[in-house]
Amino acid sequence: MTPTEPLVRHTAGQAVVRPPLPVKLVIAGGFGVGKTTAVGAISEIEPLTTEAAITEVAAGVDDLSHTPRKTTTTVAMDFGCITVDPTLKLYLFGTPGQERFGFMWDDIVEGAIGGLVIVDTRRLDDCYAAVDYFEHRGIPFAVAVNAFDGQVAHTLEEVRWALDVSEGVPVLVFDARERGSVRDALLVVLEHALARTQG
Repeated sequence: MTPTEPLVRHTAGQAVVRPPLPVKLVIAGGFGVGKTTAVGAISEIEPLTTEAAITEVAAGVDDLSHTPRKTTTTVAMDFGCITVDPTLKLYLFGTPGQERFGFMWDDIVEGAIGGLVIVDTRRLDDCYAAVDYFEHRGIPFAVAVNAFDGQVAHTLEEVRWALDVSEGVPVLVFDARERGSVRDALLVVLEHALARTQG
């Protein structure tokens, strides 16, 4: 089934409404870049989160200098969903940002058609692991620069150069707190993934 196929089919003289096509997308990136915020902003259901309090021990490991108000962190995954239209429903899985939780990524990414790598331009090195992960596994992805406080420290071309991603990888600015902005970023990932499958 493709998203353009009709929703209603006729079986034995009765109209049967087809449910929307389920599509899995992954939202990844470094610690505190806005993954949980993005899932919460767009999800049509109460998002499932696995937030845990940041302890003194974790604070000594995780850099909180750019996120001083952050008191919790994702330790497994975030989950939400959004019905794009009657033919398509996105299931969103957010990864934990710290490298020590990287062992979970293979399970979280299984079956995903694409990923959105969220970037904080004040600390680009935090997202290298996510970019490398998608590149090495051949999973289509887009890079979304989160405009913290409406500010972006580098141009999109500078971000592309710093991350060393090809011209074919979409790089955009978005606001993880804004539903419409998150939706637009996810649609970029979806279109990019579909373009890759179609050759």
